[in-house]
Amino acid sequence: MDTLTTPSAVFSQRARQLTSSAIREILKITERPEVISFAGGLPSPEGFPIQELRASFDQVLATHGATALQYGRTEGYTPLREWVAQDLSRDGAPIDPEEVLIVSGSQQALDMLGKLFIDPGSKVLVEAPSYLGALQSFSLFQPDFQAVPTDAGGLIPDALDADLCRDARFIYALPNFQNPTGLTLSRARRQALVERCAALGLPVIEDDPYGELRYAGEPQPSLLELGRAVGATVIRLGSFSKVLAPGMRLGYVVAPRDIISKLVQIKQATDLHTATVTQMAVYETVRSGFLKQHLPVVRALYQRQCGYMLDALQQHFPADARWTHPEGGMFIWVTLRDGIDTTELLQRAIARNVAFVPGAPFYAGVQAPVNTLRLSFVTVSEDRIRAGIQVLGELIGPAGSR
Repeated sequence: MDTLTTPSAVFSQRARQLTSSAIREILKITERPEVISFAGGLPSPEGFPIQELRASFDQVLATHGATALQYGRTEGYTPLREWVAQDLSRDGAPIDPEEVLIVSGSQQALDMLGKLFIDPGSKVLVEAPSYLGALQSFSLFQPDFQAVPTDAGGLIPDALDADLCRDARFIYALPNFQNPTGLTLSRARRQALVERCAALGLPVIEDDPYGELRYAGEPQPSLLELGRAVGATVIRLGSFSKVLAPGMRLGYVVAPRDIISKLVQIKQATDLHTATVTQMAVYETVRSGFLKQHLPVVRALYQRQCGYMLDALQQHFPADARWTHPEGGMFIWVTLRDGIDTTELLQRAIARNVAFVPGAPFYAGVQAPVNTLRLSFVTVSEDRIRAGIQVLGELIGPAGSR
């Protein structure tokens, strides 16, 4: 009788330190249809331009099929790189297509930047809290995370003193509708950040997957635009996941040419190039200005969903709870009173068929508070938002209770 055996294999030290994403583990639970999930940072399928993408793929395959199905340049499909450069140049920072690298989702860009900059023990500056996917990606290279303090306005540039920044490889920041907090950096803080980084010779990784999803407030200049004006090195990450569809797995990096050159070498050793047919179909979709008609629809959808959740929080959460009021994006960050552990709260919530993400995994380089949580609102109907927030409010209890 055959028996199953565990193959003998010795994993690398790097592989042995890998852990699963807290969000991905929670998502296994939320696959049950009865669970109201505020956990996943998933764009709303209502915003996917299915018919337009289908037409674009048909057009590409009908007219350029041999090219679309062939290997391509590591740097990416030239017309798409030119489109990205032109689109970003409208913000006031002229971009050359040679400064653009197309990647297989901006998560790949994070991995590649970790390979480029981080040695074991390298100092890396991150917001507290910061994007969990970036922390997980960078952790693979064994950095020494140092937390940059934040407040109700986001990252505090004045905290970037010479001691904190000494020998740091880069600072990683999400200036627009930050994941997980939903906060947006003011223009004054953006200016102070790039000026301080220019003076200290500290590269900035600007991760901006949500920037086109603004539905309130005034648009702010990118760190790339402000940084180029003062001589700061800014590496900007963008994505088509939130403006078209995440299943496309398509993003880009904009950086000085010497950085792009090294990233190209890293990508050649990673996956040769991003899927040609996908790049060509996305270019076919966006080249005639489709996003100008599409994005207002997505923004209106997200604004509506955000409003439902903010109303429900006001109605059902205790008076001593605090939460952010995002101007765009997909997330609300909640701080509960001291003494509440949101990891324990999650277990009780799951028993009531409601899920969220506890805040602790979003911290690195600092002791994580246990009384915070992230809520995502864009894929949940109004009725389920209100029902789920009511359940959480009942589990938290009124102000002053335990």
